[in-house]
Amino acid sequence: MAIAVRRIGGEKSWFCHLHRFFSTSTENAASSISDIEGEFKSLCSAGRIKEAFKTYNAEIWTDQHLFSYLIQSFIPQKSLLIAKQLHSLAITSGYYFKDKFVRNHLLNMYFKMGEIQEAIAFFNAMPMRNIMSHNILINGHVQHGDLDSAIKVFDEMLERNVATWNAMVSGLIQFEFNENGLFLFREMHELGFLPDEFTLGSVLRGCAGLRASYAGKQVHAYVLKYGYEFNLVVGSSLAHMYMKSGSLGEGEKVIKAMRIRNVVAWNTLIAGNAQNGHFEGVLDLYNMMKMSGLRPDKITLVSVISSSAELATLFQGQQIHAEAIKAGANSAVAVLSSLISMYSKCGCLEDSMKALLDCEHPDSVLWSSMIAAYGFHGRGEEAVHLFEQMEQEGVGGNDVTFLSLLYACSHNGLKEKGMGFFKLMVEKYGLKPRLEHYTCVVDLLGRSGCLDEAEAMIRSMPLEADVVIWKTLLSACRIHRNADMATRTAEEILRLNPQDSATYVLLSNIHASAKRWKDVSKVRTTMRDRNVKKEPGVSWLEVKNRVFQFSMGDKSHPMSEEIDLYLKELMEEMKLRGYVPDTATVFHDTDSEEKENSLVNHSEKLAIAFGLMNIPPGSPIRVMKNLRICSDCHVAIKLISDINNREIIVRDTSRFHHFKHGKCSCGDYW
Repeated sequence: MAIAVRRIGGEKSWFCHLHRFFSTSTENAASSISDIEGEFKSLCSAGRIKEAFKTYNAEIWTDQHLFSYLIQSFIPQKSLLIAKQLHSLAITSGYYFKDKFVRNHLLNMYFKMGEIQEAIAFFNAMPMRNIMSHNILINGHVQHGDLDSAIKVFDEMLERNVATWNAMVSGLIQFEFNENGLFLFREMHELGFLPDEFTLGSVLRGCAGLRASYAGKQVHAYVLKYGYEFNLVVGSSLAHMYMKSGSLGEGEKVIKAMRIRNVVAWNTLIAGNAQNGHFEGVLDLYNMMKMSGLRPDKITLVSVISSSAELATLFQGQQIHAEAIKAGANSAVAVLSSLISMYSKCGCLEDSMKALLDCEHPDSVLWSSMIAAYGFHGRGEEAVHLFEQMEQEGVGGNDVTFLSLLYACSHNGLKEKGMGFFKLMVEKYGLKPRLEHYTCVVDLLGRSGCLDEAEAMIRSMPLEADVVIWKTLLSACRIHRNADMATRTAEEILRLNPQDSATYVLLSNIHASAKRWKDVSKVRTTMRDRNVKKEPGVSWLEVKNRVFQFSMGDKSHPMSEEIDLYLKELMEEMKLRGYVPDTATVFHDTDSEEKENSLVNHSEKLAIAFGLMNIPPGSPIRVMKNLRICSDCHVAIKLISDINNREIIVRDTSRFHHFKHGKCSCGDYW
């Protein structure tokens, strides 16, 4: 036996101390069992496993709890050699045959180390198995993506306990078979098993996944009946369910009622506000969390960085980036991906690339985030080049990667390349296109002028069309001024959502461009009859770490008069350079002066004028808008960038527009 141990013991040569198994050393005999266990676990937890093994070698062979803890301590090393050595020692010591506790720990060790086939072989060879052995097997299959095998083990079990049901319910919900998970929970309850905090946590996540607030409320009643409302796991899951179902207030009530809030509870509250669009609230909660003495983790940082991205508050995002570095969380993939997106959405593409380069070996998530950033900024060729580089590095694309590529191609007129990527994702990568992919292809075809082909794709695709894909086609109708197709496309949208104000406005503008004034009046009459209100345009920018917001014709700003005067002077200069206001989409029953005044007071023009007056020369002006930029503003900002020799970056709902020296990065594909 000693020869065998020496042969496989090269990785941890100190296992050669096995001969001490045969000794009867009693140097620690005076210590109590509890003291020995405490000291042994303390050494192992501190990473001093070799010292723990040498110091308590004799006790390990008489106390199965110490041996089991030794097995657990080696799992993070993920070494098959050490796993085999521990397995061998368990057989030599007799633990393997006489102690089910040790056998189960060895089985768990193989699964946790990722040695699936070794684990299954070990399970099949076990002299005796109990419920826990089967539970470990179910969890192992789930953890390694084999739900079918987990279900097979569960179905074949003659005896189950609560942990068995928990493993299977959790597994189904983890794989987003939420309804199946809830049905299994009901069966569990009907058979007389009392759910515990882990069951309830999983079931509430299933309700959240389905956005099934009614079912969630039933589970909430159970939580109250059995006194789980103050349990941190259950409370956080319950709040998450309400927030994911759109009931932010109910979720906040649950969190506020908790006697103690840990990091998970705060993360639930912060993420819930982010998911419901309360981005400013996220930043407030983040500060409150820090004031409470808790240290934000990477999950917190992802929510907060993402909220900064949506608000486009660059200074705030930079501060949180610094805090992530300080906390040592800036290397986490989720945090880096959020940073790439945040810098991109704040108009700082170079900083996005720096965040990508901070990772030595980027995975598909980080590559995809950067490809999306290039696409959003109209840098389609760079996005394609990055994908080629990604493949050369041996990293395969996923459905998000191809979604980003299709978006980048559609906004840069790269029709052939885009259609090639759509084919590649299906034929080479075996990915099934989602509705979002079809929407990007429709956009790609529509922007390229292939309107009939785009409409045919919507009507023939294997998925049911939604409002977004029809609105994408409607936007293409605006670009190519196809009023007839626009009319029938709008009918499809309004059939799905009669209150979609953007559709009425876009259709009205298309008719106005074609000088079909009767159709314009008809659309606006329908809007009034249905009480549909046009969403007001709002633009904002950050100046000296403060955010300033403007809306059309806004006179509330303290510098309103100066802004109006500055814009008037700017318009005179623009007209000298050939600018002609595009009044085609303005009400035809108003005079020319009123039409021009209406265009001058668009929110993005007000924001840009304010930026030019307050941001030092040489610094770019970054403006965000809640709606798509109009054709008149697009032309005007080109001229403004040239007149002032200033880079102006505008983010609308579609993409980024980089204006510099009288040109825009989007060319004709905005």
